[in-house]
Amino acid sequence: MEARDFFVARIEGDYAILKDEKSGEEMFIAMALLPMGTDIGSRLHYEDFSYELLD
Repeated sequence: MEARDFFVARIEGDYAILKDEKSGEEMFIAMALLPMGTDIGSRLHYEDFSYELLD
């Protein structure tokens, strides 16, 4: 999968709904797979099967 940037649109229980910044596509991701400190409105970069918080 290519590198992509997302923002956290909402959190529902143990899952975050991420929205792709370019396409607007939404996807559900388990909070356990996201970096510590991820919250609603966080921006994330996905590359090499991992997520990284952006400033």
